[in-house]
Amino acid sequence: KVAKLIRGKHKPNYTPHADCGDNVVVINAEKINLSGKKWTDKSYIRHTGYPGGQRSLTATEMFEKNPAGLIEKAVKGMLPKNKLGSALFRNLYVYAGGEHRQTAQNPKAINLNDLK
Repeated sequence: KVAKLIRGKHKPNYTPHADCGDNVVVINAEKINLSGKKWTDKSYIRHTGYPGGQRSLTATEMFEKNPAGLIEKAVKGMLPKNKLGSALFRNLYVYAGGEHRQTAQNPKAINLNDLK
């Protein structure tokens, strides 16, 4: 639902090749809940660039290190894999606590459970 807001698919003037979405601020990232055994079985893989440099973390390890990283990685995977996706990803702000730095922009609170 966050990726849909960033992409702008909820608007009638949606254009696939343009950035017509909104900036999204996600707060309370430390309160997320994963279903099933994803906390132990889901793994996030990255590569250092060196031979044999594949590293992996479970969802629990990544959550302890950076709770906002789980949401950022999930949303980034739902965006296009091109220059437009990189530009759209810059419109996402994730904070672990309830406070954020975008108060001057007067953001509207949107409950994600109310969206389709």
